[in-house]
Parts: sequence; C-alpha cells; structure tokens
Amino acid sequence: MDTVPDTDEVVHVPGEEFVESTNVARFMRAHGIEDYDELVARTCGEVEGVEESGVDWFWDVLPDYLGIEWYEEYDEVRDDSGTRRAPDGASGDAARGGPQFTDWYPGGELNIAHNVVDRHAARDSEKRNSVATIWEGEDGEVREVTYHELARETNRVANYLESVGIGTGDTVALYMPMVPEVVSILYGCLKVGAIAVPVFSGFGVDAVATRLGDADASVVFTGDGFYRRGSPVTLKETLDAAIDETDCVEHTVVLDRLGASDPESDVDIVWTRRDDWWHQVVAPQDDEYETKSLPSDQESMLLYSSGTTGKPKGIVHTHAGIQLQTAKEIYFGFDHEPSDRFFWVSDIGWMMGPWTLIGNHTFGGTVFMYEGAPDHPGPDRFWEMIDRHGLTVFGISPTAIRALRKYGDDPLEGHDLSSLRLLGSTGEPWDPESWTWFYENVGNGEAPIMNISGGTEICGCFLMPLPIQSLKPCTLGGPGLGMDIDIVDSSGESIADTHERGFLVARDSCPSMTKSLWDGDERYLQEYWSTFEDPPMWDHGDWAQKDEDGFWFLHGRADDALNVAGRKVGPAEVEGALIEHDSVNQAAAVGVPDDTTGTAVVAYVVLEDGVEESDDLREELRGVVGDELGKPFRPREVLFVDEFPKTQSGKIIRRAIASIYRGEELGDMSSIENPGALEEIEEAS
Repeated sequence: MDTVPDTDEVVHVPGEEFVESTNVARFMRAHGIEDYDELVARTCGEVEGVEESGVDWFWDVLPDYLGIEWYEEYDEVRDDSGTRRAPDGASGDAARGGPQFTDWYPGGELNIAHNVVDRHAARDSEKRNSVATIWEGEDGEVREVTYHELARETNRVANYLESVGIGTGDTVALYMPMVPEVVSILYGCLKVGAIAVPVFSGFGVDAVATRLGDADASVVFTGDGFYRRGSPVTLKETLDAAIDETDCVEHTVVLDRLGASDPESDVDIVWTRRDDWWHQVVAPQDDEYETKSLPSDQESMLLYSSGTTGKPKGIVHTHAGIQLQTAKEIYFGFDHEPSDRFFWVSDIGWMMGPWTLIGNHTFGGTVFMYEGAPDHPGPDRFWEMIDRHGLTVFGISPTAIRALRKYGDDPLEGHDLSSLRLLGSTGEPWDPESWTWFYENVGNGEAPIMNISGGTEICGCFLMPLPIQSLKPCTLGGPGLGMDIDIVDSSGESIADTHERGFLVARDSCPSMTKSLWDGDERYLQEYWSTFEDPPMWDHGDWAQKDEDGFWFLHGRADDALNVAGRKVGPAEVEGALIEHDSVNQAAAVGVPDDTTGTAVVAYVVLEDGVEESDDLREELRGVVGDELGKPFRPREVLFVDEFPKTQSGKIIRRAIASIYRGEELGDMSSIENPGALEEIEEAS
C-alpha cells in the first residue's frame, strides 16, 4: 500500500471461506443468527419479542458452548437482588444490588485451575502431552512445558501453599519475572482458593510495598532477577525493601533465574529468615493435589490499577467471571484453533498476562512467553521469534509498534511471518500510519488487527472486533459479545447513532466486572457508577465514537482532555495529527497552564531516522495540527527528543512528561522501563 488510508477507508475485508470457518460464525449458525448486527443485538441488549435480555441469554448459553466444567451447576445466570457477599478480607456492604452488584452464576461451583490445567492433564486427555507454554529467555534459552508437567508443578505449588497455612480467601503475591514458573504459581493459588495478586516486575519499592500492604499478602513468590538488554536485573533487593515497609509478609519463595543460589555466582543477594529457594521448598512437594471446588463468586485475583493518580485501586475478580470472559474473548475474538501458538507481549503483573494464560489454556492451547526486550540483541527479535516458533497470534501495544517501525522495514527482511493468522493490540489509540505499517508489514495485508479495549476492571474488553468483520484503520470494531455498551453525552443520553463523540459506558454488568474494590464499595461506586446514576451506567472514562458505517473508535481518556479556550480535544488526536507527518515517528501531547487560553498544548516528538531537527520543521508540525484540529490546538511548543519514558509494556508515561514540563514532582516512577528518557525530556528544547 503506497499511501496511508485515513480511518474512513475499509482496508481489510475477510474472505468468505475464512469467515465461514470462524468460531463466531459457527456460533451464529448454531443459534440462527444471520449477520453481525443481529449477533450484537442478540448478545448485548434487548431483542424485540424476546423476554430475556440478550446479555442474560448469551452468558447463560456460553458455559456449555465453550465446554466450561462445573463441580456444581449454577441455579440461574445471575442475581442482582442485593444478596451478594462482600469480598473476603475486604470491607463492603452485602445488601446492595442492581448492575453495580450483580451475582453471576449463583449456586454454581467451579475452579479456574480445573478448566485450564487438570482436565487437560488427565490420563485420558488428548491434551496431556501437548505443549502448554513455550518460553524463551532473552539469552536464547528455550523451555517447553506440557500440560502434564504443568499440572504436576501446579500441584506442588498448591501443596506448598497449604504447608504454610494458605487457604481459601488468603492473598498470595507474585512479584515475578516472566518465566514459566509464573504459570504454575498462578494456577496453584487458584487450586487452593487463594487470591493471586500479580505485581508488575518493573515496579520499585514504593509501588510494591503499597500493593503488598493493601492486599495483606503473607506469601510472596519472586525471583533473584531476570535479563533485560543483556544484563541481569535483580528483583529481591527491591522486594526486601518493600517488605520492610509492611508487616504482612511471612514467607518469600525465590526462584533461581540468575544463578544466585550457586555459591560461585556473581549475583549477590541478601538472605533473610523468611526466604526459601523454590528448588528447596516447592520442587520437593507432592505432585498430586485435589483442586478445591469453589463458589462461582469466590475471589480469584486481585489486580491493581496502575495508580498514576491516588492510591492504586484493588480490582476484585472471581473464578466464574475471569474464566468466562477470557475464554469467550480468545475463542471468538481471536478465533482459537487447536494449533495456535499465542504470543501477547505482557508481564504477569498486567491484566493481559493472566488474560492470555487463562483464555488460551481453557482450550488446551499453547502460549508463548518471552522474558526480554523487544529489540535485543537486534530490532528483529520479535520477527525472528515469530518465524522460528511458528507463532500464529501476536499482540502488542501501538507505542511498541511505533518504536519498532522506527527501525524501518529492513529488520523484517528474511523472516517468514506467514504463520500469523491474527494480530492484536490494546492499551491506547492507534494512528493510521502505524496501524497500516503493522497490518501491511507484519500481517502481510492479510492478518486482521484485533484492536481491543476494556481494562483491568473487567479483565477483558468492552470493545473488540470479530474476525468476521471488515476493518478500518484504528477501529475497535464494536461491542464485545455479551457487553451492553453505549456512547452517551454528559446528560447520559445515547448519541452512538448520531455519530458524535461521547463517553463510553456500560449499561449493564458482565460476569468479569470487578466485584467491588478491595478497599470497599464506596470507592467502587464513586469511581465507576457516580457519573450516571439514573439509570446506573458504568463510566469507563474513554471518549468513543461510532461512525456512519458502524465502526467504533476511541479518542483517548475523557479526563485527559485538553481544554484550550473552552474547546476540548484529546491528546491522542494531537499526537495522531503529528504522526501523520512523514518526519514524525512518535508524539506525545500534554496540556500546560496558559495565561490566555487556560491550557496550551505542548508536543514532544521523536523524528524518523535521518530527519534533522529544525525550527522550520517545528513550525511545519505546528501548522499540521492547526490545519487538522483548528488553530487553538496548534502546539505552543514542539520539542524534539530521541525517546519517551515508557513502561515495560511499551506505553508512554505522559503524566511524567507533563510533570517535567510543569516543574512538578514526578511521583512514583517505578514502572518506567528507561529512566534515562526522563533526563532527555528535561533537556528538550
């Protein structure tokens, strides 16, 4: 494709043969659903002549359709009468009902660990010796783990946890590198009924301490470290300092990744009375364990928001909710096939880590895991791994693709990416140029980009395309199946079909919607349900828009809006206008105080290789934004940098950029991947 299309042009049209072969098409045929619009209506809202809501119908037929196994069948699909119980260990009011406090699958009993491990590892299962995970370390080491092996190690973790007194409702933290053992730790927690608390391996002392203390975790799994850009990065020193700020941790289990347990090792770590090596306390455990049968609403995971403002929010998830949502999205949205090898660039501490594992392992699928940096030892690392391992689904953030695109097309040369069936992305809005580069160069103009958006609060997606849909650049398709999603104005009136920009909301609950917040119902209601109360709607905080052809788009966070002289625009729109310029690879727009307009736009720009910085280029870029968005939004300044501060998952930390420009305190920067970029932002001119 010689030119970059705008977002009004359909660029991907799936072939009829492919469409008919998809899992979602088979579901439609099984239920007499004719087309996509009817599918959304039947699963997401009210259907004329049908008494039961589409949401209730869909989530009721889904467990059997996906083959989810229960220890005890549920009595009804949901109860929102107000009888649900509060999360174990959390404060809450158990007498509240409505969509805010829906009890899904009451009376049912199940366990995620049974569905993702036990049944596949059974002696009569054809999946017993299939590969559950393929792991590659940054140093090139490769390990494959079968379902039989995964089950045995998961059972050892479960037995260890019980040996130190962990039972149903207790919290166990995972401050782990992305190594194969994180899978057995996660599933071992679920087996015994413990609440898994994944913590991002890139967090520093304060961020780790806050999460451990809030969750009241008595056991933490960690590693001596991991490799990043060819160098060892230690974890235990950070963890020890974080534990010193809390009074809850009694046991720390340390996995030897860097060789620190060897007396001859160069890796030096401090040992305390609470510490034990994995190979000494987990590996010797019995490899048999009877998985607990748990109520549908039993807490499974406590996932923390990033905490960019205020105290991090503890998102409370259940066994039934996580199980059904992740399985649904992998099966329908990513069209799971038994031969798939699924790779999503993530850490176990982010939602996409558990989402990837549970969703794929529900069907006995294979998940690929990678430890290191995307461009080490060279910028072709991802493309080389996709080729060598025959990966079929590849998910990554838009920012990471923009960074890789800066290296040009040469790193792709010589790597066969034809195994890829689907591409995935999440985390932030795309720009058309980068979306098209990903689609054309990585997906060969054939693999659709499943651009999804939801969040930690639902461990899934409010919006996601389906493989049967045509695609425009940057689109998110439409509502996820079983998700009653709308776009409303500030008064709560629906404006989706007027094609205006508005607030993305959920008009109903879904099984994976957070049960509440760990620190209580009041904050939960204030955070998500206080904007629109009659009728109650979940305010997701994003700007959304549905175009005339029915394609949904996001325009960034509504609370990040740049209000310039009383007119609002999203940072993503300014950034998108800049990235359209041939000289620009990446952009970050922030709002700063201005005496005249109240807020002014300041833009930071990473140029394409070989492009020289100049005052003429600054003015040209200011003009581009003004021409596209209007003169009030022309950046007051355009500043050139070589890189942006980013998280390990590739997201630009815009709040850090804004704070540096304004001269404010940075706050917690523990999630930053490249701290040197902060100095570059300070020196930009």
